[in-house]
Formats: sequence, structure tokens, C-alpha cells
Amino acid sequence: MSFDLNPRYAQPGLADRASFDAGLRAHMLRVYNYMAGGLALSGVVAALIAFSPEVRAIFFSVNPQTLRPAPNLLYWVAVLAPIGLIFWMSFGAQRMQFSTMRTVYWVFTALQGVSLSMLLLHYTGASVAQTFFVTAAAFAGLSLYGYTTKRDLSGFATFLIMGLIGLMIASIVNIFLHSSGLNFIISAAGVLIFAGLTAWDTQRIKEQYSEAYGSESAGKLAVWGALSLYLDFINLFQFLLSFMGQRRD
Repeated sequence: MSFDLNPRYAQPGLADRASFDAGLRAHMLRVYNYMAGGLALSGVVAALIAFSPEVRAIFFSVNPQTLRPAPNLLYWVAVLAPIGLIFWMSFGAQRMQFSTMRTVYWVFTALQGVSLSMLLLHYTGASVAQTFFVTAAAFAGLSLYGYTTKRDLSGFATFLIMGLIGLMIASIVNIFLHSSGLNFIISAAGVLIFAGLTAWDTQRIKEQYSEAYGSESAGKLAVWGALSLYLDFINLFQFLLSFMGQRRD
């Protein structure tokens, strides 16, 4: 099984078109269900850490000067661990069992909840909720466009990936510069890049289904597709929050 970013998609051929379309709808619904489940799990973990002093003490210690929660070593381990899980899923997809990949996905989204807890500590609950619903509405529209459009969006993929790489480099540089102007540019670019990736990833997931039609790999493709959309949603949410979020006093 391969997760090539630019595969040549096979069409169902002699397969009954109605059966194929029904299978495609079921596949996309499965992808969205996994994605929604991952978001819910991340939200629960983030809320537990942010609002439960006992759980928060596991990942944060109190800064004696500011009396505010400060991330400890375990927090950073939980934040960085998903990077390793991504590489494991990427390079081990062919050998990995469906049940293993699904378990890794749930672990990944749970760990993401640890990093998201920082947002709940820094921003007011009302602004986080408002940004979430705006992100959900924008994501739904972009994903619907990617699913229904007849236009091939793969031509934009190179520019989006290059933009994503540039965004990562700029974010690392700004850790040292602390430039508010550069931070604004990064946030604006992040919104545009992940808006484009949402539409492209949806179209890619839809087209990849024909590659796995009638095979056992469809389950793993659904998990991988859910992971892609989950990351699009989370990043879009975080960049929008930098504009819409209200910091706690």
C-alpha cells in the first residue's frame, strides 16, 4: 500500500457505478467520522488538562515569578511524540495492520490534545469556542468544494507544500526574532495554505478511493485520510485563533 502524493488513480472499470458511488460515500463518511472522533478526543484531553488542576499538574508546573502554568518536560515529550508517530505511519503503512494504524491515530490525536491545552490556558473559552465554530464552517465549505469540484487541484499541491515549508522555516526564525509583524504574516499565510490543503486533501482522498476499491487497504486509507484532514483542521484553527482569540488577563 502506498500513500503517494500524486498517484495515478484507477477508475472502477466494469464495476457497477452505483455500487462504486455508494462505496465512495461510505468511505468519505468513514474518513469524516474518524476525523471528528480525533477532534473530540483531542478536545477532551485538552479540557481535562486545562480545567483539572490534578491533571494539569502532570504536564505543567507553576512559574514562581508569574504564578502561571509553565510546560514541564513531560509536556514537551507529549508535544514532540506525534512527529515520530507521523513518520511511523508514513513509512510503515504497507506493513502496518489496519488495527495498529487506527490505534496509532487515536494515540496521535490524544497527544495533540496535550499541546492544545496550552491554547485553553492562554485564550478565553468564549474566543476558543467562537474560533472553533468559524473553523468548522470554513472547513466544511472548503472540503465540500474539494469533493464536488471538477477542477484538478493537484496543480496547486506543489505551491501549497512549498508554502508550508516556508511557513515552518519562518515560524522557527520568529522564535528568536519575536516579531509581531512576521507573526501576522505567518498567521495569514497559514490560514491560506491550510485552506488550500483542506480542499486538495479532500479531492485526493476521494480519488484515492478508486485505487483501493474492492481491496482491504480501504480501511487504512480512511485512517490516513482522516489524519490529513485532522491536521488541516487543527492548523487552520490555530492560525485563525491568532486573529480571533482573546488572551486571558
